[in-house]
Amino acid sequence: MEFWNTTLENIFFLIGILQDSKSPGLVCATITFLYLVAMISNGLLLLLIAKDKRLHVPMYFLLSQLSLMDLLFTTVISPKTLVDYLHGQSTISFLGCGFQMFVIMTLGEAEDILLAFMAYDRYVAIQHPLNYMVFMRPKICWSMVATSWFSSSLNALVNVIYITHFPFCKARKIHHLVCEIPPLLKLACADTTKYQFIIYTMGVTFLFIPLSAIFASYTLVLTTVFHMPSTQGRQKALLTCSSHLTVVGLYYGAAVFMYILPSSYHNPQQDNILSVFYSVITPTLNPLIYSLRNKDVLEALKKVLGKGIQKPKL
Repeated sequence: MEFWNTTLENIFFLIGILQDSKSPGLVCATITFLYLVAMISNGLLLLLIAKDKRLHVPMYFLLSQLSLMDLLFTTVISPKTLVDYLHGQSTISFLGCGFQMFVIMTLGEAEDILLAFMAYDRYVAIQHPLNYMVFMRPKICWSMVATSWFSSSLNALVNVIYITHFPFCKARKIHHLVCEIPPLLKLACADTTKYQFIIYTMGVTFLFIPLSAIFASYTLVLTTVFHMPSTQGRQKALLTCSSHLTVVGLYYGAAVFMYILPSSYHNPQQDNILSVFYSVITPTLNPLIYSLRNKDVLEALKKVLGKGIQKPKL
């Protein structure tokens, strides 16, 4: 194949789930609905955490960061996907592809690290309740958030700069919903074996080290919870932990399949479905999982709604 120069004028064609679907109109309507729910639920959760003083604690501060990441993640993917489909052509420039890869990698890896910090937060709250505000003081919480954003953005920047130096062929069709490293590497007209091994190693590092920390934290947490004398306290702790573990399961299940399983287990159709799952469905479910089962969040919501419908005094 002939090479093409990676200049700002060159474009890729994204062949996503809407192009491969037998009912693209239905899929488009579903993505639109889920995106709106994700925007409203994450935005509302951020508003509640900012407004209600009872939610000004480390657990909800970290949860607000998770909602922010989900909000940005789905926004960088869903609107462009829908607009391109309505225009009849899904294209992205070389520069746009690099920017999309950077944002997706940054947000995905930041969420990966943040979930580990959220598990540590639950560990401290249950194992060391009297010293909770010492171990999770504002400086520590901001350091956790800064570590999540900085380390993920640095890793994403290095990878995007490196991959954009590969020569690409004129077959510019990316069989994926968005620009991501695995499908883009298939277009490279060069030996990418070493780089694929590096990507695999980094994927294992960014996924399994935080996942191991989560597993260790919750092993200790659950051991303590099951020895609690108070049934009410045990139920409350289990409810909070189960919400976090559900979110962890959704995130890591998709991430492991996408970045850890060998390429022989992948095909474009499965990857497209998976990309919709972690870019639209997961950001929609995360705030619902936390809010619908959380008494503090529900009370804050009732308080806000109560103020909104309160009749003005004459």
